Amino acid sequence: MRYRTLGRTGLCVSPLAFGAGPVSGLMIGDDHAAQVAVLRRALELGVNWIDTAAGYGEGKSETNLGRALREIGLREVHLATKFRLLPDQLGDIKGAVLRSVQGSLARLGVSSVTLLQLHNGLTLRRGDEPFSITPADILANGGVLDAFRMLKAVGLVRHLGLTATGHPDAMRAVVRSGGFDTIQVPYNLLNPSAGRVMPQGFGETDYGNILADCAEMDMGVLAIRVFAGGALLDQEPSAHTLRTPFFPLDLYERDRARARELATKGESIREKALRFVLDDRRVHSAIIGFATPEQVEEASEILHDPG
Repeated sequence: MRYRTLGRTGLCVSPLAFGAGPVSGLMIGDDHAAQVAVLRRALELGVNWIDTAAGYGEGKSETNLGRALREIGLREVHLATKFRLLPDQLGDIKGAVLRSVQGSLARLGVSSVTLLQLHNGLTLRRGDEPFSITPADILANGGVLDAFRMLKAVGLVRHLGLTATGHPDAMRAVVRSGGFDTIQVPYNLLNPSAGRVMPQGFGETDYGNILADCAEMDMGVLAIRVFAGGALLDQEPSAHTLRTPFFPLDLYERDRARARELATKGESIREKALRFVLDDRRVHSAIIGFATPEQVEEASEILHDPG
């Protein structure tokens, strides 16, 4: 696997990342043998980036990851987790961040993680989207960035990251502050707006060509929703899709209908979707929620095939 340099972090990361989120259901479930098998195969094939969050399965993802990594034998692998600031925590942001990260480290069974990411959307006013916060909540004295820097100073995290959902102007203000090393951004064939200026009348969420700003700031970029939560693969909606406020069912149904129009005879939509993301050199890794060892193998084969 040809590794890529994750922006100004200098870290060499695999272009495929192991996503431990709720869409595939693997790491928030109870099938420990399957969790070990899929994770082991990913590591064998060179995946060295694992993405999780305190909120995935209310901590189950981190707990299951820690257990599986101990069984496999912890290798040179980068662990990334996330913190979401809740409205009732705004009065004690540092305390909320510290408690969350301490819980994550305990569940993962490690003393530090490579990356801590803010899991809130960014909007011009609090709550314009579910759990969204403002640039001021992040950048002001005593805000999220100060709390994250405190944890970096004491060695609990090595790098700081964002999740690029919300309003482009709010995202751009935080990206251009220079305070964060990486960003996770929704980017796929059905919604490429993070990577280009969209035509007037584009009917879906517009991420405002935020990758151009990230490239100027030399930020590491981790693509999420590469398969639009499974819609690009014409899968039935996951249990998570049926209840999430962030990428809801009506969006999934629209994406699934449009994905069927993209499918052509003799062409793998999985390959087309993965190549679309990773052919953009501003993207350093695609986070995928693998459910089986065979899915890891198929993605790895796509990378090794020049197409």
